[in-house]
Amino acid sequence: MPLLTFDLIEGRTEEEIKLLLDASHRAVVKAFEVPEGDRYQIVHQHPKHELIIEDTGLGFKRSDKVVAVSVRSTPRTDKQKKSFYNILVKELNENCGMDSKDVMVSIVTNSASDWSFGFGEAQFLNGEL
Repeated sequence: MPLLTFDLIEGRTEEEIKLLLDASHRAVVKAFEVPEGDRYQIVHQHPKHELIIEDTGLGFKRSDKVVAVSVRSTPRTDKQKKSFYNILVKELNENCGMDSKDVMVSIVTNSASDWSFGFGEAQFLNGEL
């Protein structure tokens, strides 16, 4: 049930975005051990001048393929997070030709009570999930 949002520079084709989302979902399934059907992804595309993602002083340049991935999820262990970062860049490299320097990830943790999957219900709290 992690919710992933992707911020990227506009101009990618529909197929390129599909490959990005599919590769990212495989990383979520592998690293967080969620069911295949737990897929929640949103893409935001921006003109180049509206997306500034620098290197935090690490000394590298990003390309126009840069993507900022935000993950909202119930708590994950540090081991799961590190695994996700690693699997994600491998998947994106192998399937989308992306360089690992072009992938920035932020994970925001919340709790079971912060989720409703529809019907005005808190499925984690009422025992449905």
